[in-house]
Amino acid sequence: MLANRRASLLEPAYVLHRRAYRETSALAELFTAEHGRLGVVARGMRSKRSPWQALLQPFTPLSVSWQARGELGTLTDVEPSGRPALPAGERLLCGFYLNELLLRLLQREDPYPELFQHYARALALLAGSGAEQPLLRSFERDLLAAMGYGLSLSHDASGEPIESQRWYRYEIDLGAVPVTVPRGRLVVQGATLHALASGIFPDAEVEAQARRLMRAALRPHVGERPLKSRELYARYLRVKREE
Repeated sequence: MLANRRASLLEPAYVLHRRAYRETSALAELFTAEHGRLGVVARGMRSKRSPWQALLQPFTPLSVSWQARGELGTLTDVEPSGRPALPAGERLLCGFYLNELLLRLLQREDPYPELFQHYARALALLAGSGAEQPLLRSFERDLLAAMGYGLSLSHDASGEPIESQRWYRYEIDLGAVPVTVPRGRLVVQGATLHALASGIFPDAEVEAQARRLMRAALRPHVGERPLKSRELYARYLRVKREE
């Protein structure tokens, strides 16, 4: 597929990452509505006269035109389609985490139009004042589901409805298995599975259980290399505690 000529005109997109390329250009990884993750060359973007310099930033809603023959495309036009989203600090680091997940997990030019909408919604919520952690867990859930690895959150491994007060050992390849003793790393309460399904987390313990479960579910897809955004987030929290 990558050997054929492809093109798109003013397609909704976000920048996931960019880096310098040659003297005045940049390589950008985009997340697009119709083509999924896309690698493009932005020629001349780093020159002082280029209007793309300020536009090609993470978390900014864009409309992009591009054309490609091989693995990398060439950006031909960029227009803003909304306001830049995220404030500095914790929410900005959460946004970098979302971007890093997409970079690690998605193959180029594999379209995920519904996931694109989930991502745009997540950025809009991060730009607001709501709690970050429920938002991150919901996006992780939606990302795995879009890839075909969604967790079963309404019924246990034998098909019985999840009970809020019951404890379960969650086996990633099988589902929730009822247990009588809440012991083990991936043992969670039914209320946690209901919270992951709804995106509403009633307390800190449910949030902590959901975080452990989603991290385990993502691990086979993320790979062995630590996520840089997680390291930055942990460092940020340490600095805040020391202030």
